[in-house]
Amino acid sequence: MLKDRLYYENPYCQKFSTHVVNVSQDTKGSPYVVLDNTAFYPTGGGQPHDTGTLNGFRVLSVEEVDGEIRHFVAGNLDSPNEVEGVIDWVRRFDHMQQHAGQHILTAAFVELFDFQTVSFHLGNEIVSIDLDVEAVSEQQLDEVEQLANKIILENRPIETKWVTEDELDHDSLRKQLAVTDEIRLVIIPDYDYNGCGGTHPDSTGQVSTIKILSTEKQKRKTRVHFVCGGRVLQQLHKKNRELATTSKLLSAPEDGVAASVEKLLETNRVLEKSLEEVNDELLAFEVKDLLSQQNNYVVKAVFANRPVQSLQKLARLLVAEDDEIIVLFVAENEDQLQFVAARGASVETSMKQISSATLPLINGKGGGSDAFVQGGGERAVTANELLQVMVEYTC
Repeated sequence: MLKDRLYYENPYCQKFSTHVVNVSQDTKGSPYVVLDNTAFYPTGGGQPHDTGTLNGFRVLSVEEVDGEIRHFVAGNLDSPNEVEGVIDWVRRFDHMQQHAGQHILTAAFVELFDFQTVSFHLGNEIVSIDLDVEAVSEQQLDEVEQLANKIILENRPIETKWVTEDELDHDSLRKQLAVTDEIRLVIIPDYDYNGCGGTHPDSTGQVSTIKILSTEKQKRKTRVHFVCGGRVLQQLHKKNRELATTSKLLSAPEDGVAASVEKLLETNRVLEKSLEEVNDELLAFEVKDLLSQQNNYVVKAVFANRPVQSLQKLARLLVAEDDEIIVLFVAENEDQLQFVAARGASVETSMKQISSATLPLINGKGGGSDAFVQGGGERAVTANELLQVMVEYTC
């Protein structure tokens, strides 16, 4: 029976002895061991599996398949009659803290705002729940966090109980149960009453604390990221290091980092605007220079390592300055050839015919209109050869 499993009988069990029932491999050839009983929790219900050792061999994964708990190990146990299992307690207790914290936080969302949790994920660093609501305000998050930590501080017992469906108090259930035979309840008296197959500490105080980190939209739901217990300190240390590093880089006190970043961003915006103005002035000079070099109303040029977006802007400036010209540009950018062709408003030649003749030569792709085209492809010909073909199709 489920309730006889060691991880349910005593979630604090760190070492145990039991007998081997079967040693085999899965379809991928990964070796696993089935035990008479186990303290290793298998992946399930949003909670990851335990790790540890069996007779000194590392337990890499624990999965339940068709009611059979498979312990995937790094090595060959040689089918011993008896094995000693040791649980990675740091990992186990962390999962107990996070899972119990999820119960507390989820119940707080229900109690305060009737926001239901529809999924739960316990990650390596952060835990998340998805709420069946499109948006949650900062004030609501603060109120939920305060209530959750109040429940933790009260150090209420966390009780587990096995019941039949007839014994259930359906009115008190936080969510619909997925099972109807062996039902395990996790209960925080006068606060939460919920079916759950995970491992939890025996009191809320052992969760230590809960901190909500952020939220994000997930279609028509809201994902809440949070951490509990030891992970709160980990996040605090991580953020403190980042803040200290940023403070040093900005030569600003830690409580003045935000103001310094805002000032830096404003300076950057001013510089970007100034740079754009200078580039526009340079383009204006370039337009005049290229117009002075036109031959039979054709302005042509080859460039090296120049973004096609810059050529597009330059071509539009040229045809706006003189509506009787055709502009033909080719750029050599790394292992590609890119081109731009544009015509003035008084020109009837379609730039599409230039594109159609050019693209096959470079196995390229492109598009545009009768007035303006662009494209790019392989360097199958030289830039000057490609430009010459473009010139031929302006006639």
